[in-house]
Amino acid sequence: MLIIPAVDIKDGKCVQLVQGKPGTEQVIIENPAEVAKEWEKKGASILHIINLDGAFGDKEKNVDVIKEIINAVSIPVQLGGGIRTKEDAAELLKMGVDKVILGTMAIENPENVAELSGEFGSERIIIALDSKDSKVVVKGWTEKTEKSAPEFGKIFEKKGAGGILFTNVDYEGLLNGFDTAPLIELLDEVNIPIIYSGGVTSIDDIKKLSLTDVYGAVIGSALYKGKIDFEEALLTSKS
Repeated sequence: MLIIPAVDIKDGKCVQLVQGKPGTEQVIIENPAEVAKEWEKKGASILHIINLDGAFGDKEKNVDVIKEIINAVSIPVQLGGGIRTKEDAAELLKMGVDKVILGTMAIENPENVAELSGEFGSERIIIALDSKDSKVVVKGWTEKTEKSAPEFGKIFEKKGAGGILFTNVDYEGLLNGFDTAPLIELLDEVNIPIIYSGGVTSIDDIKKLSLTDVYGAVIGSALYKGKIDFEEALLTSKS
């Protein structure tokens, strides 16, 4: 199981929000590229970057910071936030982002996934399935769809997606742990890799995830607040 540090970017800085809500910043660090380099130095094999300003509607903001990160590290970067069109995704993939994370755009038009997978390779396309009260939510977690994560998972697997980022919104950013049942339900329905995010707070949480077939875990606030030691997390995930 991969341990994937989150580097969320807002106003050119590395931040951590509570439940993804603007104004709830609990961590603010000035230089995201330096943060990324530090995670690589500690042993990260991939980084999870979210352009929060992009997610909130300003996709041009932080582009220079994203380029800085790509140039600063030698490990792959997966990136989401503000990818509204196929052209947005293509631009990022050509810029050097290893994998794009598609959310609302994919949900609204699954054919975009088929086309991007065909052009760039399915392994470079990750679908964000953000689940709240057992339904997938979109548009910055503000609108609820009619389908569950497993239902969407099966659709996108057929469309050629190379993986799924499953975020349990009910636990995201709260540092209170999480319930594995929704994750296991999704794992049982699809065969493509699943990365989990939401509420990973302790080494015990990592042990709990490592007992499932999950491919990786994205961790943000718990790393930045010292609740999880990254090197220990790496060792635990491999044991």
